[in-house]
Amino acid sequence: MLGGLNTQVIDGMSGFVFQNAEGNVPNPQTVNQTIKRIVSSYNAEEIIKAAKEKREPFILPEFSCHVLRHTFATRLCEAESNLKVIQSVMGHRNVETTMDIYAEATEEKKQQSFEGLADKLDNLF
Repeated sequence: MLGGLNTQVIDGMSGFVFQNAEGNVPNPQTVNQTIKRIVSSYNAEEIIKAAKEKREPFILPEFSCHVLRHTFATRLCEAESNLKVIQSVMGHRNVETTMDIYAEATEEKKQQSFEGLADKLDNLF
């Protein structure tokens, strides 16, 4: 362990934050099982709590680590307009992959950029 980060190298990447008991990066199935247990436990407690409080429970939907990755990438696309930065962070080999997967979010960002440009041009004249 170097500086608290995992030193394992996967596809040329290192510095992973999470690790299992053996010091390796956890596999997605293990992460998904953990997420499922957390959601199930929360939902069970929420149902009991909501019944005691005479309200509808707020139930979390099932989701996976892939959904978390996609959500992160979508929020990144909304905040960052440089596709090369997004490509690098997501680990895509080419920018076309990034564009294909997150086209909707990048299209929205493009629209916002043009609206911002139009506002700036309006203020100039």
